[in-house]
Amino acid sequence: QVQLVESGGGLVQPGGSLRLSCAASGSIFSIYDMNWYRQAPGKQRELVAAITKGGSTNYADSVKGRFTISRDYAKNTVYLQMNNLKPEDTAVYYCNAARPLVGYWGQGTQVTVSS
Repeated sequence: QVQLVESGGGLVQPGGSLRLSCAASGSIFSIYDMNWYRQAPGKQRELVAAITKGGSTNYADSVKGRFTISRDYAKNTVYLQMNNLKPEDTAVYYCNAARPLVGYWGQGTQVTVSS
């Protein structure tokens, strides 16, 4: 089993930056693909960025060129660097650890982009 704790959310002005962190514990971090999802009010949860256990990355079209996902195997942590933030990026961001037939979620961290 994996426990995930997100941090780094907050209020930022349009054009600003934030870095989200997700600390994992309880299992072998390196065997999981790690994902960041977000959910805005009244909308479905959507996949924002993904990084495989081997380090390959993938991004939603809406964040390509602005967001970067990375992982630190020594710290059992995955990051989401978010630059040039827009009001439409406002959402609760969730960390997800995934293997075939198994998935774990963090509690979420709020990101609000507003002037």
